[in-house]
Amino acid sequence: MSSRVAFITGITGQDGSYLAEFLLGKGYEVHGLIRRSSSFNTGRIDHIYQDPHDPNPKLYLHYGDLLDGVGLTNLIREIQPDEVYNLAAQSHVMVSFTMPQYTGQVDGVGTVGLLEAIRASKKEIRFYQASTSELFGSTPPPQNEESKFRPRSPYAAAKLMAYWATVNYREAFGVHATNGILFNHESPRRGETFVTRKITKAVANIKHGKQKKLYLGNLDAIRDWGYAKEYVESMWLMLQKETSSDYVVATGVGATVKDFAQAAFNRAGLEWEKYVEIDKKYERPTEVDALIGDASKAEKDLGWKAKTHWKELAELMVDADLKL
Repeated sequence: MSSRVAFITGITGQDGSYLAEFLLGKGYEVHGLIRRSSSFNTGRIDHIYQDPHDPNPKLYLHYGDLLDGVGLTNLIREIQPDEVYNLAAQSHVMVSFTMPQYTGQVDGVGTVGLLEAIRASKKEIRFYQASTSELFGSTPPPQNEESKFRPRSPYAAAKLMAYWATVNYREAFGVHATNGILFNHESPRRGETFVTRKITKAVANIKHGKQKKLYLGNLDAIRDWGYAKEYVESMWLMLQKETSSDYVVATGVGATVKDFAQAAFNRAGLEWEKYVEIDKKYERPTEVDALIGDASKAEKDLGWKAKTHWKELAELMVDADLKL
């Protein structure tokens, strides 16, 4: 049997790098979309990069952009993937308030362009859309697949367009298209402007005398934090189902930003109160108070369940940043 072929947008991100590792481990030929830049942005996948001149490479990188529909169509025709994972996005919620139009174009319109490229290929391709718990916004927890969507940011609104476009292509054109509604998932590969990594990086810097204070926004926001390395398996499992659907992926356990910070500082033997200060500029114009997922459907249909919860996650991220 020839190996299956996967195409990952956002392969250089946290989730993309873990998913590429996972699929390569299963014998896939993996193709990734990267944006052209004058500086390299492949740090998360450098350890699995293969020279295209190698005799039998399994990982290929292609320049492109979600805003270039023609380019996406050409790539899909060239690669002929069995599975497409759309993980690329402008994914920072706070940044979406200052770049709302760009966020809408990439996260919403860009997804439609990719779905159109799949439809135009006339090939049986299974599509995974990286949806987000931010869709639920102000809906009280616990949130599951039947909960109301009430987005509270341009990012969430753009992702809502992508969610419904995915559903529409499934229902209108018969595309095997699935939304993975993943709740917050973190790792040592998380970008340093996201609150969890911002905290654990600061803990390591403070421990080593390289930083004096950590400035945060809303300490009372509650999130359901899981381990990204575990979550990418759920993406693959969704596309192995004969019929496509939509799934919440979460731990089911919530904690506040304050809880996470306290656990992170404790791991390094530090008292968080001595170092954390509030800066109002980090508070969102419209806050999402509490996101806690109910992943019962994923456990029942996919056999997937989170193993790592927020406290263990905070500790492993601190350990990684201390070592770094």
